[in-house]
Amino acid sequence: MGLGSNKSTWQRQTLYFGHERGDKYSSLVFDNRGMGGSDTPILRYSTSEMAKDCIELLDHLGWTKDRQLNITGVSMGGMIAQELALMIPNRIATLNLLSTAPYIENTTSFFENLRTRVMMFVPKPLDRSVLDASLSLFPASWLSLPDTTHLPSDSTPLVESPPGHPFPYAHFSTNYERFAAAELTKRLDPKAFKTYGFLLQAIAAGWHHKSPAQLKELGDKVGRDRIAVMHGTLDRLISFPHGEKLMAFLQPGRAEIREGVGHAIPIQEEDWFHEKMVAFFEEFN
Repeated sequence: MGLGSNKSTWQRQTLYFGHERGDKYSSLVFDNRGMGGSDTPILRYSTSEMAKDCIELLDHLGWTKDRQLNITGVSMGGMIAQELALMIPNRIATLNLLSTAPYIENTTSFFENLRTRVMMFVPKPLDRSVLDASLSLFPASWLSLPDTTHLPSDSTPLVESPPGHPFPYAHFSTNYERFAAAELTKRLDPKAFKTYGFLLQAIAAGWHHKSPAQLKELGDKVGRDRIAVMHGTLDRLISFPHGEKLMAFLQPGRAEIREGVGHAIPIQEEDWFHEKMVAFFEEFN
C-alpha cells in the first residue's frame, strides 16, 4: 500500500477476494514498516528494503512456488512491487502497478512542486488534514457522490459484526464521509499512524529510482504479458506523466489509462478494478 496507508485500506479487496471468493483466492495484506502493526525502526527506509520485508513474510508463509503470486501495489506500494519483481521474478504470476512511477520528478512548476512538498509536513488541524488528504486522493466530484461501497452482510463468509453493531452495515451519505471516517480512525490511533514512520516512508518513496534498463530487465524476467500498469488522469499525488513514463519504460502487456480518475483506483473504481483483476488472474493462474 501507499505512503502513510495501512492494510485496512485494502478492505474492499479483502472482502471481494478473501471472503466472498475465498474458495479460489488467498489474500495477504500487511502494513509496511513505519505504519500500523509493523515496527518502525529509526533508520533510512528504502523501497528495496521494504521489498525484502515482503519477501520475508512470503517465505514465512511458504508462498515460494514459481508463478504463485499476484502482486498488486499502489503508489509507494507500486514502487516496492517493482523492487520485489526484480528480486523474485519467477515467483510472480501477475504484477499490477497502480498510480506509481519509476521515479518522482517535477511535472509542475518549481514553486507549485515546492509548495506541495512543504505542505506535506506542515502541521495543520486534523479536519483540514483529512480534507486535504481526500482531495489529493480523489476528484472532488467523486467525493460528493453518494456512498455505494459494497459492504459485507450476515451471510458473508468469515465476517462478524462488531459488538453492539449488528448487520446490516449502513452506508454514509457521501464518499467523503466514508473516507473521513476511515482516515480519522487511523489518525486517532497512535499505533495505526506514526508521524515519524510517515516521514521515513516519504524518504523511501522520494528516493525510489528505476532506470529504463532496470525496468526492461524487470519486463524480460517477469514477462510483459503478466504486467499491468494503471493510472488515472486526475492523479494529484503521482501525476499522470509518471504513469506514462512507467508504461513507456516497461512496455507492459496491459496499460490502463483511466480518464477522470484520481490516485486511489481500487477505491474509486472498485467494481471495474475487481473485474480487471479477476480476468487477469484467471489468465495466468
